[in-house]
Amino acid sequence: MSEPRDARVLDALYQTIQERRQADPGSSYTAKLLAKGDAKIAQKVGEEAVETVIEAMRDDPDALAAESADLLYHLLVLWAVKDVSPEEVWEKLLQRKGTSGIAEKLARQE
Repeated sequence: MSEPRDARVLDALYQTIQERRQADPGSSYTAKLLAKGDAKIAQKVGEEAVETVIEAMRDDPDALAAESADLLYHLLVLWAVKDVSPEEVWEKLLQRKGTSGIAEKLARQE
């Protein structure tokens, strides 16, 4: 059976990240990143976000896709270290479905 080519890949990646918590930081980039702690992981998310924005401004969809993948990976690592599951994020997105982005943002400010 082939790997899913949709959002389910994020759930599978999150599961792999969780499994790597027990891995040797010398042989696993994820374990090494997790060992550095949440501040370093958050910094990496920021770096990857900037790189994604840069690629968005260029005319190279493949590079944008690659940077987006890096960003999503690092974001999932951050979720893992902060004990936020993808399901919690999916639930937040579902709660916002059908709500105006402007109305939703105003509600968060109250």
